[in-house]
Amino acid sequence: MSTVVIVWLVIGLLSAAVTTAMLIALIRHVLVLGRAIGRFGAEVSPIADEIAAQTKVAGGRSQRMAARPPTRSRGGPAVR
Repeated sequence: MSTVVIVWLVIGLLSAAVTTAMLIALIRHVLVLGRAIGRFGAEVSPIADEIAAQTKVAGGRSQRMAARPPTRSRGGPAVR
């Protein structure tokens, strides 16, 4: 084999090795990200449920307040 062929073969093998290493690193990062997303969801879920419950209570309170007849505040103008 000529020197040029050997150089191209070495460059090709090194490129394949680097590409394989990068692919393995990418797959590992995707797995770590997936686990982190799962933990994040588990930690945030109770807080999101609490916020949803409080939103429901606030919505009911708002509807009750809107259904009341307007009243006059002390010393202020009448609410229309």
